[in-house]
Amino acid sequence: MAVQADLLELFTGGCFCGSVRYQVAGKPLAVAVCHCNDCQRSAGAPMVSWSLYAQSSLVIIKGKPATFSKSGAAIRSFCPVCGSGLFYTNSLSIPGRVDVQSSTFDCPEAFPPQAQVQVAERLDWVNHLPELPGYERYPGPDKIP
Repeated sequence: MAVQADLLELFTGGCFCGSVRYQVAGKPLAVAVCHCNDCQRSAGAPMVSWSLYAQSSLVIIKGKPATFSKSGAAIRSFCPVCGSGLFYTNSLSIPGRVDVQSSTFDCPEAFPPQAQVQVAERLDWVNHLPELPGYERYPGPDKIP
């Protein structure tokens, strides 16, 4: 009698320069866009999309991320060469889990957000982004109204 193993799809990703590479197994537990001030400041962006996994499913396959903690429980991991944010863990709010920055996956389109969190800290102008003109590519500074 043949035993069928549970085969999980592997997703790979990494930092901007390629010094840190990782893989995770299976689909995320959740995908959310976070609007908190800490995410805004650490990413230099109005929001960050996160894919939540069991910490045991994350494997670093190249390099070693650096870490930073402002509060002790929350730890942000990033590439020590290019500075790309990669992972977030918090032993109090998400014990045993890791958030992976969705845009660092090789196929970020496979991780559409299911929710927005920390919307109390969302920048007001983010609500008006759909009203702005869109350009397929950067048109130059004199073409933007």
